[in-house]
Amino acid sequence: MEYFASIDQGTTSSRFIVFDQNGNVEDQHQIEFNQYFPSENCVEHDPEEIWDSVVKTINEVSSRFDIKKIKSLGITNQRETTIAWSKSTGKPFYNAIVWQDTRTQDICEEIMKDESIRNDLSKTGLPVATYFSLSKIIWLIKNVPEIKTSLDRNDVIFGTIDTWIIYKLTGTFQTDVTNASRTLMFDIESLRWNENILNKYNIPVDSLANVKPSLSEFGFSKNILNEIPITAVMGDQQASLFGQHCFTKGNVKNTYGTGCFALTNTGEDIVYSKNGLLTTIAYQYGNDKPNYAIEGSVAIAGAGVQWLRDNLNIIETSEEIEKIALSVKDNGGVYFVPAFSGLFSPHWDPTARGVLVGLSRHSNKHHISRAVLESVAYQSYELLESMEKDLGITFNELKVDGGMVENNLLMQFQADILNKNIVAREIKEITAYGAALASYIFLNKININEVDIKFNNPSSWAPNMNTETRKNHLTKWNKAIERSKKWI
Repeated sequence: MEYFASIDQGTTSSRFIVFDQNGNVEDQHQIEFNQYFPSENCVEHDPEEIWDSVVKTINEVSSRFDIKKIKSLGITNQRETTIAWSKSTGKPFYNAIVWQDTRTQDICEEIMKDESIRNDLSKTGLPVATYFSLSKIIWLIKNVPEIKTSLDRNDVIFGTIDTWIIYKLTGTFQTDVTNASRTLMFDIESLRWNENILNKYNIPVDSLANVKPSLSEFGFSKNILNEIPITAVMGDQQASLFGQHCFTKGNVKNTYGTGCFALTNTGEDIVYSKNGLLTTIAYQYGNDKPNYAIEGSVAIAGAGVQWLRDNLNIIETSEEIEKIALSVKDNGGVYFVPAFSGLFSPHWDPTARGVLVGLSRHSNKHHISRAVLESVAYQSYELLESMEKDLGITFNELKVDGGMVENNLLMQFQADILNKNIVAREIKEITAYGAALASYIFLNKININEVDIKFNNPSSWAPNMNTETRKNHLTKWNKAIERSKKWI
């Protein structure tokens, strides 16, 4: 039996997980780390805390499993989150600015006014938004004096989380095409950093990582993991797509985590959305042409449940929400739009804010809990609807993964609102599996179309809602969405 591992560095936790060649989990460990909110619009992580959490997960697994048995390592990570650190010392200049952070809205508005780089920005496949790395880098240069002076000495590297982890493991500055395609600085057609964008904002190309295919050689881990080769790197949602075996054009998946992310493989075709979605790189295998995807991104999914737990104290644990929501037969006319940091796909309204509507004297915490869960399904409906319009097809089935898949009420409601079958694989950690699988494929030079790892005992949900009820729910959801827009 051969074993392959992955580091899965997410928004709220880090995980190290070992799979065997049949896709079974051999061992794993997960550690949460701190979230920092220095002001209303700011979300930060401590880069050293992130690395420390990765090291602790590896050490915990290695206390039970012989690391020497691992043949290769894949890395998958929260995307867009940006770190600036010194090339010479390896020390971060500032906390990581997280993808959810919206402090750079003014910068984004200035970028949108500049017509001189509009064509270059369109080549990234992304809209101008605080979500992506470009405005975060501009903010760091403007607001952290040490970065500005260090840039003059060519002693700064700006990187996403994968680059930080690769650096910690190998001492090199590398990223892959999927993560680069989330920065608003990368030309997804030529597969190069767009120097017109970089020059416009005085970002030296030398301050960015070397971009490589997702499935390729990234070097050997040093000091930890026994010189295991790193043979795959992917952003978390692309890794999830890969882990779901969505290798064929038209395959679609949705991940329910801190946020919610639906991706459809568009093959070698670049599809620029006309319905509020993103165009991104799905993966690239060696020197082959990359596979592309269109993506819909929702900022608040599981984070809405955390908000109920931590801010309103309606629940004590996240798992408790299903029981509370099931104690009422429906949402009692209550709808919740979790636009805490604006609305992402397909609305792209940074001025939107969260609203809770339809309240009456009858409303209670049970209805609110149900409304929070249902908001995840409504937002996902919008993503799938936009994808179908862009591609001119109708999906019959949606593959799902992520922590919220354990919530049977949510999954059934999702099937009902979509009027589609929902399928969840037995492997719960699909993102980590996708990175490990990619490393396994590259190491053994396997043709992706010949991957024969089978999924056992999938869970499924079939729609069980009549058309009139579905239409009524969606009408009220759309009214709630409009109430949340242009709040600021």
